[in-house]
Amino acid sequence: MSAELFAGLMSGTSFDGVDAVLVDFAQPRPRVAAHAYRPFEAALRAELHALQDGTTGELHRAALCANRLAGVYAQAVGALLAAASIDAATLRAIGCHGQTVRHRPEAGYTMQLGNAALLAELTGACVVADFRSRDVAAGGQGAPLAPAFHGTMLRAPGEDRAVLNLGGIANLTWLPAQGELKGFDCGPGNCLLDLWAQRHLHLPMDEDGTWAAGAAADAGLLDAMLAEPYFALPPPKSTGRDLFNESWLKAHAVSRLEPRVVQATLLELTAQSVFRALRTHCPRARRLIVCGGGVRNTALMARLRDLLAPVPVDSSAAHGIDPGLVEAAAFAWLARQTLAAQPGNLPAVTGARGPRVLGAIFPP
Repeated sequence: MSAELFAGLMSGTSFDGVDAVLVDFAQPRPRVAAHAYRPFEAALRAELHALQDGTTGELHRAALCANRLAGVYAQAVGALLAAASIDAATLRAIGCHGQTVRHRPEAGYTMQLGNAALLAELTGACVVADFRSRDVAAGGQGAPLAPAFHGTMLRAPGEDRAVLNLGGIANLTWLPAQGELKGFDCGPGNCLLDLWAQRHLHLPMDEDGTWAAGAAADAGLLDAMLAEPYFALPPPKSTGRDLFNESWLKAHAVSRLEPRVVQATLLELTAQSVFRALRTHCPRARRLIVCGGGVRNTALMARLRDLLAPVPVDSSAAHGIDPGLVEAAAFAWLARQTLAAQPGNLPAVTGARGPRVLGAIFPP
């Protein structure tokens, strides 16, 4: 059977870089055939953070950032094609998520930068982008979009499962053996942990959660954080750095505590918010499959296993897909859905008025 190749690009709320994956859809079960990664330079990360924070000159800065992002995306695609020893003409399409800098579905919009037209010019390939806007236009949250792909890759007959994506934001997908698939953003994943580590360790992240593991969470701060109204909202719901950011931390007077205690509390916040969301919305789950960069946080994974015992907590690697590549592969799948004129959203997940074909197509 001949290959049916799509590339998927994902740069998430961690603002660290772009993952590129090559997915072959020729078989009933999609296969990741190659992958590549390109980090963002510090200057680009700083500009993206500034846009997220709502500083002046946003329109001009956003346009320039979009062009720079397109350049990084094109480099990632080039590396991906080189790793697979193919050229751009072999691709059916590139599914490009873009970089989220504002997510306000309650106001009727979500904004991802990336200049898909420029990416099509730079790569010579068809690009599918702007996946979230159509769902928002149909009254949905525009997120999360990965649950439909999770169902394709990780659903199993005879076992009720949940999938947890630990990116900058944590989102859950409910995969019952029978019945309707659901999903939602449950709260912060790595975003607050990384922000605090960057400020106090001057490192991109708390590697393996070692710094957090050396202290105990502060019960008062944890209770105050868990009182955030977002956690009590029923799905469909989505969130991002628009809520869980430095201002949110300042509002909880974190400066009164030792920085390491704050980091330990933030790790417990992520673990507890996931645990409570699972208990409330996926109580029958008999297995949790975890993907995203947070899988590398050994302390966080250990805490999730403690909270969820005896329910097994697996990396998606144990189920056939690298945890760091799941989200990018999801956008390759979404691009395929778009070209086939098939819906990419799940109304039960996003709250849209119905299924919609997502994305805008930029021909090669």
